[in-house]
Amino acid sequence: MGKKRIIKKSGKGMDQGRKERALNKAVKKRLERGILHVEATFNNTKAVLTDEKGNAIMASSAGALGFSGARKSTPYAAAKVGELLGDRALVIGLKEASVVIRGVGAGRESVLRAFSGKGIGINAIKDATPVPHNGPRAKKPRRV
Repeated sequence: MGKKRIIKKSGKGMDQGRKERALNKAVKKRLERGILHVEATFNNTKAVLTDEKGNAIMASSAGALGFSGARKSTPYAAAKVGELLGDRALVIGLKEASVVIRGVGAGRESVLRAFSGKGIGINAIKDATPVPHNGPRAKKPRRV
């Protein structure tokens, strides 16, 4: 029949090694102002820090920090994403940022609170959640 594979499932929380590795990645660019893009879905929370032109400087997500399954979409995981990006933003000299939030997930405010808690000023908060004007085609009426 073949050998049985044993897969260890880790999902207890944030992986400390992944956090340290993310903090050690040095960004050579110095930056005063930036834009924080947050995408909070029902399954994950992603955040990208860009310069004012929109060029990505650094990014993180709950999945990249070692959260798995249903824990990725929690406010706690989102707060850890915000903390990590806040720490890395301080290293490159970021003083103020605008925030663009997309999605309706649980981590919408948590990322922002953790990011601004590191001492970075927030200029503006914009909600850019995509809203369909009409949506997909409706089902045909049921014939009995």
